[in-house]
Amino acid sequence: MNVHNAAQEEEIVEMSYAEAIRDALDIALTTDERVVLMGEDIGVYGGAFQVTGDLVHKHGADRVLDTPISELGGAGVAVGAAATGLRPVFEFQFSDFAMLAMEQICNQAAKMRYMLGGAVSVPLVMRFPAGSGTGAAAQHSQSLEAWLGHVPGLKVVQPSTPRDAKGMLLRALEDPDPVMVFEHKLLYKTKGMVPTGHYTTSLDKAEIRRQGTDVTIVASSVMVQRSLEAAEFLAGDGISAEVIDLRSVRPIDRHTIVESVKKTTRLICVYEGVKTLGVGAEISAMVAESEAFDFLDAPIIRLGGAEAPMPYNPDLEKAAVPQVDNIVSSASQLCRGQL
Repeated sequence: MNVHNAAQEEEIVEMSYAEAIRDALDIALTTDERVVLMGEDIGVYGGAFQVTGDLVHKHGADRVLDTPISELGGAGVAVGAAATGLRPVFEFQFSDFAMLAMEQICNQAAKMRYMLGGAVSVPLVMRFPAGSGTGAAAQHSQSLEAWLGHVPGLKVVQPSTPRDAKGMLLRALEDPDPVMVFEHKLLYKTKGMVPTGHYTTSLDKAEIRRQGTDVTIVASSVMVQRSLEAAEFLAGDGISAEVIDLRSVRPIDRHTIVESVKKTTRLICVYEGVKTLGVGAEISAMVAESEAFDFLDAPIIRLGGAEAPMPYNPDLEKAAVPQVDNIVSSASQLCRGQL
């Protein structure tokens, strides 16, 4: 992790994922007058998931702006604000609602620097509460990071820990180009140790969360925690799993993944988005096109979301995305040559 020296002198405290994001936003608003927060109900209400909290009372309604219920309009204002010198952070209530703003995200924010020959940059951060597990059904539970990861000009990240949630957001606010931050809703209440001061975390490096020798598990977002839990079960069965936290969907850290697969000779990609054309498909192709291909002792496995809209029924919802037992079963069969 890349951390400013000043942060090393700060106190390390326990924060929830949501608190870490709020802390990052508070620091940014305090230290950079160009930073403004925008989104539906992020002011007095504190955000759909209470992430912005009381920041409007501390920084004022001219810095923490409630936008009308129009994702296309709000995103357009954010893109324009970024292009003219501000550093807006735009929050969607649910990542699903980004579909209403794809014109502004993919045609304007992502392409403006290129189409104007570098004369204009768009230092924009967009935050997307994403994923299933809250019983919000088909239109409020999707994982759309692969959609935006397909677009040149965007950076797309998925922090899985409170420390990364804060550090990656602060780094995103320093970037001259648009950064899309996907925050899994189930992670908001998870806790971890976080420096209280300013520090930044790379937007293009994966992190090896657990060393292993038998199989590489590349996971993102909430699937990192499930993969680490699965690795504990696998260790008890004599299988050593290396767990890589992808962190960045665009760009993908090819080097870390390839070197791990060369060591373990097996690969499982675990992600919540729909399996077909998902993040795991890109990682699989990346490994197949690399020198790691000749090291593989077994087929690559993709554990992705079901080929169906997200169910409302809690049992069906759970069955629609990879769970710990799915990861354990797949890794066991892979390592024992049963696939």
